[in-house]
Amino acid sequence: MKKITQDAGRKQLGDFAPDFAHFNDDILFGENWNNQDIDLKTRCIITVVALMSSGITDSSLIFHLQNAKNNGVSKEEIAAIITHCGFYVGWPKAWAVFRLAKDVWDEKQVEHCEKDAYQNSIIFPIGEKNDAFKEYFIGQSYLAPISKEQVGIFNVTFEPGCRNNWHIHHAKSGGGQILVCVGGRGYYQEEGKEAIELKPGVDTKNEWLEPVSDKEYKKLK
Repeated sequence: MKKITQDAGRKQLGDFAPDFAHFNDDILFGENWNNQDIDLKTRCIITVVALMSSGITDSSLIFHLQNAKNNGVSKEEIAAIITHCGFYVGWPKAWAVFRLAKDVWDEKQVEHCEKDAYQNSIIFPIGEKNDAFKEYFIGQSYLAPISKEQVGIFNVTFEPGCRNNWHIHHAKSGGGQILVCVGGRGYYQEEGKEAIELKPGVDTKNEWLEPVSDKEYKKLK
């Protein structure tokens, strides 16, 4: 069983109410939440039910709903829990908790937030889902045309775990493609050669790129 730690009390009330901060961080969470007579998932469910019964629907309930999700409570389970409790503690309370739970268990919203956060970390747009070329990818990628004048420049974004299948670029000038990593990290491999790690701002022609072994590369696939 993983150890639960908490420092919100000291961060928010350490100077104003140090005793309360101590009871919150060291006793409530430090001792009570780490009691192993009840598993964490069950303890999370009990806490959500207790807060719902009390009519508490502020940030503390949001925290415990997120905690419940992190400790294995599924969307179907939380829906059944809230519905069941609604019959006993009040239908309006169930409605209020459902409004919060929907956001916590909304995977699309989490994905959208993570995508926006990554977008803010790179200089080019992520673009739209690369569905026109999805047959060449394992996983989801995104494509954003940057320039089509003289030399075509495209920003391709890979979701974690996404991989481009083997392909060949032909060009009369002798160079088929230049890859420049602008965010995150990944691996590039030419046929018959070992994979090399791509880092932001570094193209595949730089000599200081360190190759990884085929064994290490297979672990990443």
